[in-house]
Amino acid sequence: MQSPTHLPTHPLEATYLADGLRLPTNGLDYTILAIYFAVVLGIGFAARRSVKTSLDFFLSGRSLPAWVTGLAFIAANLGATEILGMAATGAQYGVAVVHWYWIGAIPAMVFLGLVMMPFYYGSKVRSVPEYLLQRFDKPAHLLSSVLFAFAAILIAGVNLYALAIVVEALLGWPQWVAIVVAGFLVLAYITVGGLSSAIYNEVLQFFVILAALIPISVLGLKKVGGWDGLSDSLTKSHGDNFLSAWGGTGIGDPNPLGANWLTIILGLGFVLSFGYWTTNFAEVQRALSAKNLSAAQRTPLIAAFPKIFIVFLVMIPGLVAAVLVPKIGTSGSDLQYNEAIPYLMQELLPNGVLGIAVTGLLAAFMAGMAANVSSFNTVFTTDIWQRYVVKDREDAYYVRFGRLITAVGVMASIGTAFIASSFSNIMSYLQTLFSFFNVPMFVVFIIGMFWKRASMKSGVWGLLAGTTAAMVNYFWIYKQGVIDIPSDQGANFVSAIVGFVAGAVVMVAVTLFTAPKPEAELAGLVYGTRSPGVPEPPATGDDAWYRKPALLGWSAIVLAALCYIPYSF
Repeated sequence: MQSPTHLPTHPLEATYLADGLRLPTNGLDYTILAIYFAVVLGIGFAARRSVKTSLDFFLSGRSLPAWVTGLAFIAANLGATEILGMAATGAQYGVAVVHWYWIGAIPAMVFLGLVMMPFYYGSKVRSVPEYLLQRFDKPAHLLSSVLFAFAAILIAGVNLYALAIVVEALLGWPQWVAIVVAGFLVLAYITVGGLSSAIYNEVLQFFVILAALIPISVLGLKKVGGWDGLSDSLTKSHGDNFLSAWGGTGIGDPNPLGANWLTIILGLGFVLSFGYWTTNFAEVQRALSAKNLSAAQRTPLIAAFPKIFIVFLVMIPGLVAAVLVPKIGTSGSDLQYNEAIPYLMQELLPNGVLGIAVTGLLAAFMAGMAANVSSFNTVFTTDIWQRYVVKDREDAYYVRFGRLITAVGVMASIGTAFIASSFSNIMSYLQTLFSFFNVPMFVVFIIGMFWKRASMKSGVWGLLAGTTAAMVNYFWIYKQGVIDIPSDQGANFVSAIVGFVAGAVVMVAVTLFTAPKPEAELAGLVYGTRSPGVPEPPATGDDAWYRKPALLGWSAIVLAALCYIPYSF
């Protein structure tokens, strides 16, 4: 699934981009694109040689180094819906976009690495839902598996549909062609090479995405006279708060976000952010594929550092577009906020560089889709099929089934891509899905990990209550106007908080009337306990000071906080 950092308040609208944005691509640009596609498929076939068991196919044999899993972790999150959507947020709301990174991602990523990965990796689970089986019971495990598999396919479809919108506008390909071609390319390299193929392609995609964004940001700043010229122009046209992270977010103050500092911190910074980063298997799967516990812990911590700075590569193009097209997003302009980056690609990039930029956008879409498809095939095969449908078959059977269900997942994603086309704003649609699925799972995890008394039955009922409450708040209280909430953005923050509180209250209530799990069965699953057996010895070099997870994690927190200073006064 995508993350809360994919959630600008102005959503990527499910419409065609402006016809005038057709890019002047030539043979050089298409050659670069073709080379990229060939390399992607080549990585898939190269990875096939390492797939001998189901653990190889679904978790890369738990053999990958931390720097590979760390880059894959961030690339899986860096979908093109984030790139286009966050540039749109910059164009519409200015520097407020930094909240989705510095408070809406970094603290949760650090918490995952320092606190939760020892439980995930130490318990040797193959997926996030499998942890709920060990901590609670089968009903909690099955419900979480079904909800996750369903959400993964919905969000993979969103990536495909967003890709089709952009490709049709920029290159002239029909939507259905873009959807089918991208879907089958992802299907080819994941089916052949399993998770290793997805991860190594995500490492490649990370650098291709940077190669696309850096020229746009640098040339854009040059076009408007550098940062000083950009600041002067935006202050005159949009006011001081446009370049302030916290300006206008006081409680009771009206602002376009429809959210004050409290709902930003609680709704985005805690509930949505922690709900996504700590329980979303599309991300956690990359850490579980690491070669040892130290590498698994460092995976999200390594990813946190590029995450801190990537915001500039999506914010700056949005701000530049707001200067070059003063009425962007209004009735006085043909351009929508979502078209900030395509517009700058058209205006600033020469052929060749343009081909790299187009390739970068396609790489970002495929990274997001591949993350969801690879996590879907693992959960469906190991948590649903192997656990409840066809048990105790030989390992090779589950590898074959994993490849088959990957194809089914891609076909389903193509179908949900067309479902996504019926929604007027797919970015808001994404955030709504997170409040429905990720937040209730987070409350079950956090209570289960830190409260030994939480009973076996409380898991499934907490998950049901949280999901139901979030849906009721959104579809009835907000959509039916029972309570006036200024925007979809604000409504999703509130839904997340409501789902979290409802899940927590029900878990506590059910626990008071049902039996706890025997304490002997909680070893290694609850904070303050250890897994039975001999502790894993540190790998050679892991004891180096610069590899200490605590140092990496707190350094990321401090760095993110320092980044806020220039935009807070």
